[in-house]
Amino acid sequence: MEQWIEPFMDYLILERGLSVNTLESYRRDLGHFVQFLGPNGQPSAEMLTTSNIIAYLAYLRELGRATTTVSRNLASLRSFFHYLVRQELIAVDPTAYVEAPKVEKRLPKVLSIHEVERLLEAPDVSTAPGFRDKAMLELLYATGIRVSELVSIRTGDINLSSGFLRCMGKGGKERIIPLGEVAQQALLQYIEQGRQEMLHQRNSDALFLNHHGKQMSRQGFWKILKKYARSANIYKDITPHTLRHSVATHLLERGADLRSVQEMLGHADISTTQIYTHVTRSHIKEAYVAAHPRA
Repeated sequence: MEQWIEPFMDYLILERGLSVNTLESYRRDLGHFVQFLGPNGQPSAEMLTTSNIIAYLAYLRELGRATTTVSRNLASLRSFFHYLVRQELIAVDPTAYVEAPKVEKRLPKVLSIHEVERLLEAPDVSTAPGFRDKAMLELLYATGIRVSELVSIRTGDINLSSGFLRCMGKGGKERIIPLGEVAQQALLQYIEQGRQEMLHQRNSDALFLNHHGKQMSRQGFWKILKKYARSANIYKDITPHTLRHSVATHLLERGADLRSVQEMLGHADISTTQIYTHVTRSHIKEAYVAAHPRA
């Protein structure tokens, strides 16, 4: 089985254009399954049975793995065995009749508009890092892009004269996202007053730079976000994705149509976007209970 994993990874790169993080997730899941089947790392094709798939999922549950983790492992195995069947390396897909564990859909955590405003006002725009941080936060809230997309933006991806951002999303899919005036102004100030100082005489087309003049990392932005959440007195467990969730929720609360939000966020399936309609309904109910005299 192990000899088939690398060709499968090549297929994921060439045919499906998956991100590095997703590829590593596939590799890790398949590696764990290989180790489960054969401690020597060389399980035979005869061991690729439905019974062993079910036993492996049960083993993960015994280890205390979350239902989402178990489901992700099964999804990785399904993709792998579908590939093997298509390549005629095996005759039967052992995952075909294995049911995925039911995952309880949890509503995403979002910030209120007042919390977002406090967060966006937190950076000190008298310094180059402050201009950068203000621009990153404003851009993230203006567009709802993923943090991986944020730190990957190149200088040529921003068109301030027309107010648009070119974003490369999952699977190398490009989308054009409008920028609001506030985000445009924050970006212009950073480019004119902060970025050149942060380059430290280096050459880079990365838009957002760290203190070494290199491209900002996801981990670096995470630390920045945590810092400003504390200074804004936001005590929720905030992540970069929290702002993405907040953007979608605030847009739908104010009448944006579901399809437009889907396009803006880069969701392949509209069912992913529909989760935010449940969030807005829960907010309406909370407001009703808090304000109606006979609630």
